[in-house]
Amino acid sequence: MSLDQQDWIGRSAQPFAVWQGGFSPEELDAIIAYGETQRHQRGAIEKRGQLEAADPIRVTRLAWIAHNPDTNWIYDRLWRIGYHLNVKTWRFDLTGISETLQYTIYQTDEGGHYDWHTDNIVTAPMPRKLSLSLQLSDPADYDGCALELRAANNIDVAPIERGAVIAFPSYVLHRVTPIARGRRASLVSWISGPLLR
Repeated sequence: MSLDQQDWIGRSAQPFAVWQGGFSPEELDAIIAYGETQRHQRGAIEKRGQLEAADPIRVTRLAWIAHNPDTNWIYDRLWRIGYHLNVKTWRFDLTGISETLQYTIYQTDEGGHYDWHTDNIVTAPMPRKLSLSLQLSDPADYDGCALELRAANNIDVAPIERGAVIAFPSYVLHRVTPIARGRRASLVSWISGPLLR
């Protein structure tokens, strides 16, 4: 993959930027296969510096994909895509991906969703500056479950093409609407950097 030749989409009126085709179908299948072998748990939210798993704001299943020789290519690709989107759009001072990748699953039988929230949390090892969401599932496999981002009075819907990487500042309010049919998987990562000032 040549990042210089990829299809980059960025509009100043939207709170996000998109990198289409960041991963091949075979690579996406490999990420899903790896994520499915990891231990799954209920998604949690942070309240007053503590993580709480039983909350109606978030109904997801997730697994953590650690940085190791088998997954280094995923971390490297997401970092390079995030870096390039940041240079073209926000120009934040970034240092790298400092947290474990989150393999996230939304299931119809559980009413999977994640209500309005930001990704700034106290328990992060470094300040999160850029959030990345990699679309793993084929959009034909589910209904609903849209990633929506809110800036001012506008609500924008992120693209759902398989392999798209959606990047946005971690302070942007966003949600994943309830899934109506099927199952959706995504891979979430955060790029950190020094405190904004």
